[in-house]
Amino acid sequence: MAIQKVMVIGAGQMGSGIAQVCAQSGYDVILNDIKQEFLDRGIQVITQNLSRDVEKGRKSEEEKVATLSRITQSLDIKDAVDVDIIIEAATENMDIKQSIFREIDAIAPKDAILATNTSSLPITEIAAVTERPEQVIGMHFMNPVPVMKLVEIIRGLATTDEVYKAVEDMTVTLAKTPVEVNDFPGFVSNRILMPMINEAIYTLYEGVASKEAIDSVMKLGMNHPMGPLTLADFIGLDTCLSIMEILYEGFGDSKYRPCPLLRKYVAAGWLGKKSGRGFYVYD
Repeated sequence: MAIQKVMVIGAGQMGSGIAQVCAQSGYDVILNDIKQEFLDRGIQVITQNLSRDVEKGRKSEEEKVATLSRITQSLDIKDAVDVDIIIEAATENMDIKQSIFREIDAIAPKDAILATNTSSLPITEIAAVTERPEQVIGMHFMNPVPVMKLVEIIRGLATTDEVYKAVEDMTVTLAKTPVEVNDFPGFVSNRILMPMINEAIYTLYEGVASKEAIDSVMKLGMNHPMGPLTLADFIGLDTCLSIMEILYEGFGDSKYRPCPLLRKYVAAGWLGKKSGRGFYVYD
């Protein structure tokens, strides 16, 4: 299954990063979103990332120009008519993702692979709304995509070995490390990471220590590059809450119950760095 042409759906933080790594690895990329302003913002982020690489000597100006030339902007999902793989990176919401997969299933070539960058939703459930569940797979990139090496590859119940191998091979060409993971809520990364973040929030909620103290303990004592509360702010508290709710619903285990303080912050619009305030205040 030769992959040459890629469509990335969603030009946000994850989608623009996926488009960048695909384009700089030689793939022709269609970056699709529902509004031109979202595409403009995504292309701006990609351009800034590549310019930084040029400044630091990691890429030449020619490589930057070549990468950008391989990315085509799209406002029409019907542009998926001749691609080899579609990587969906839309909002982490099952209804939205299933709606997109129904649509692209009807448009994309019959042998095209349909991949989702979901961080926690069941691949099998997404695949079930298509006529090709054997060609649906999870490709969970880490944020920031251009920097982080891991891609969790998640088979759905029906995903074939051939599709898995094609996606694994593509991941290697992106200079990423593919890791095979089974289809369980949160996969490996978020099933381990999010309860740790949630427990850190409980520690703050219960008055065990200040936010600075909690982060310092994990940085200095556990050698984490950033504390869990800072990390939550960078991920987005709404995203953290969404993943905890998926884990809680998926396993029915009280250990995954989202902390009431996390719910309160999200209800207040304190979503972390992207909103200017979460556990910390950002200018």
